[in-house]
Amino acid sequence: MSTQWTCILFDLDGTISDSAPGITASLGYMFEKMGMPVPSPAELLDYVGPPILDSFRDMAGMDAVESAQALAIYRRHYLDNSAHSSPIFEGIAPVLRTLHDAGVPLSLATSKPEFPASVILDNANLTQYFRVLAGSSIDEIRSTKKDVIAEALTRFGMIGVDTSNPVMVGDRKYDVEGAAAHGIPTIFADWGYGTIDEQEGALAVLEHPSDLMPLLLP
Repeated sequence: MSTQWTCILFDLDGTISDSAPGITASLGYMFEKMGMPVPSPAELLDYVGPPILDSFRDMAGMDAVESAQALAIYRRHYLDNSAHSSPIFEGIAPVLRTLHDAGVPLSLATSKPEFPASVILDNANLTQYFRVLAGSSIDEIRSTKKDVIAEALTRFGMIGVDTSNPVMVGDRKYDVEGAAAHGIPTIFADWGYGTIDEQEGALAVLEHPSDLMPLLLP
């Protein structure tokens, strides 16, 4: 593969940041505070990646009022306890630095709200490598990966970035499907939280961040 990408979009949770332990801990706290049974660790991991209100509805069976209460409890606990200590996957920082130094425009495209996402990147000294940070809106109206990617592309366009040949890097089917909705291929990060079934439709499946460079900067 020798494609010259004009810009690259990166997912956060499971692609850049190993944030599942913090997310699942805050979810467990939320379920306890809501007086609901706490799902198993494997079930909680399914919440990492999709829009969170969709997960509350589809996986926990919450109605709109319960979902709003759960979201407030979860966000408060996550910001207080986990956002500032989310580890970065080994090998991803050199990839971002090399791409930035080569002049390739990078955007974050995450279903996490932009503030906690920026906290994670700031704490890891990674914000400097991104031209655009796109995430879900605080009201979760913009929360699907398709909509987040659309926002990232719009912001790229506003600063004059060539978006004619973008590529997505992510670890869940939501990344693959959300990018495909815009005709964008996805490189699947197998070091993240997705399953084998979620790799369907990906341009390539890679086992380690260091494997990215031959595909992203040929």
